[in-house]
Amino acid sequence: MSVKIYTTPTCQYCKLAKDFFKEKNIEYEEYNVATDIQKRQEMVERSGQLGVPVIDINGKFIIGFNQTQISEVLGIK
Repeated sequence: MSVKIYTTPTCQYCKLAKDFFKEKNIEYEEYNVATDIQKRQEMVERSGQLGVPVIDINGKFIIGFNQTQISEVLGIK
């Protein structure tokens, strides 16, 4: 399972998403799009979104912190 999260340091929903992943023992790669211009461009090109968090789970994009949708895509409760 590949989980990537595009974040900024001041985003509270990003923090909630990362806390959720940690609580569920889900490993993830984090990209700070406030400082990583290439990852910011990648996020916009792949998701069409400028806001964060943008979560990529095996190529399926979830915009924002939607715990129900994330759990469904990950197959967890």
